[in-house]
Amino acid sequence: MSSALSSSPQADPEIPAGPAAAAGAFRIGAGPVVNRLGFGAMRITGPGVWGQPADPKVAIEVLRRAVDLGVTLVDTADSYGPEVSEDLIREALHPYDGVTVATKAGLVRPGPGRWTPVGRPEYLRQQCELSLRRLGVERIDLFQLHRVDPLVPAADQFGVLADLKAEGKVGEVGLSEVSVETIEEASRIVDIATVQNRYNLIDRASDDVLRYCTENGIGFLPWHPVAAGSLAEPGGIVAEIAWAHGVTAPQVALAWLLQRSSVMLPIPGTGDLAHLEDNCRAAGLSLELTEIQRLDEGLSSL
Repeated sequence: MSSALSSSPQADPEIPAGPAAAAGAFRIGAGPVVNRLGFGAMRITGPGVWGQPADPKVAIEVLRRAVDLGVTLVDTADSYGPEVSEDLIREALHPYDGVTVATKAGLVRPGPGRWTPVGRPEYLRQQCELSLRRLGVERIDLFQLHRVDPLVPAADQFGVLADLKAEGKVGEVGLSEVSVETIEEASRIVDIATVQNRYNLIDRASDDVLRYCTENGIGFLPWHPVAAGSLAEPGGIVAEIAWAHGVTAPQVALAWLLQRSSVMLPIPGTGDLAHLEDNCRAAGLSLELTEIQRLDEGLSSL
């Protein structure tokens, strides 16, 4: 894969400006245009993505500050908390003027740090209805299947997503942790606007999926986006590049993602205001081609 699959689109004048807008904008399917650097709302919950955060007021402040900084895509799931993240998002941001809230269904929570796929159509429909209620909307802009349940026919899971979209309860449909083959299978039943796979500097197992998304205009939301491992340790490549630019290692990791593909929509998450500010400034960081090549070569040596 080349260091940059395609050039970044220009920011849309219709959406809010701010540091997060510096990387340009992307249209999700036939739906909303968002600034490419978003916010992942998993970490505004308690330990193990379970229960309330230590201070819900801080979580609300983080969400509101993210929007002030130009974030227009907030990614969450019914299982974050569970339910806690969606409730906090509504309290902080409703009625979401200029903000796209994407949520997911398909994982249940037996306890802290535990996740179990459930893809029965009646369950996915129920969770969509509950998310509509919790978020206080009549339509979810982007509704994602959190995992494909291996115990339920995939066509049944994709079919209920198509039904929800046809009924107007869902605007655009996304998938999470899928292969190219699964995207193609789902696309025969419902248009797929986004894919959310784990992807970062040290985990590029989904390179083929990213290429497919880039070639087909499908948004790619990398989760766990700022991981850099030993590359960010003192003397490591990320640390050296960060020092040269006067920035932090997470900013380098996010800038690398944004320059990797024009469909890349990183969603770094945090419950800390300082980390949020740092992440959003990454949108304005431009890495030199030689720096990107060093990062690519550094991975191959791990």
